[in-house]
Amino acid sequence: MNLDTSATDHAASMAYVMSTLSTRTLHHFAQEAKLNGESLKDAFERYEIDYAWYVLGSDRLRDATLDSLTQRHHYTATEAQRESLAGVLKAAAEAQAPELLMSFDNDVPDRLADFLLASWGGAVAPLPVADR
Repeated sequence: MNLDTSATDHAASMAYVMSTLSTRTLHHFAQEAKLNGESLKDAFERYEIDYAWYVLGSDRLRDATLDSLTQRHHYTATEAQRESLAGVLKAAAEAQAPELLMSFDNDVPDRLADFLLASWGGAVAPLPVADR
């Protein structure tokens, strides 16, 4: 594996992940819950909110991304690609401010899978008509 290419791929993947995130502070999230007429506890449970660094660094998000590659694109990542994905998610988690929150219920796995497949040289399959 070419180290320069690997570092470039990592940087591009990292930039993509960071650009797709939807994070909020607790204060902002509480305001949204209030506007929706629900308790903060109910909103946290419904949206599966946690610290952004925790969501990004979780096995759950990594596995959801790999599942998206398999289910949506019929693509199985190599061990090196799995390690690359884990590294990108770990770096994204470390880049998060400690007070930022995000939801497990988001489109990061699908968007990241699309991006990774394209950057790894695979073809990104078009979405089925029903999903558009």
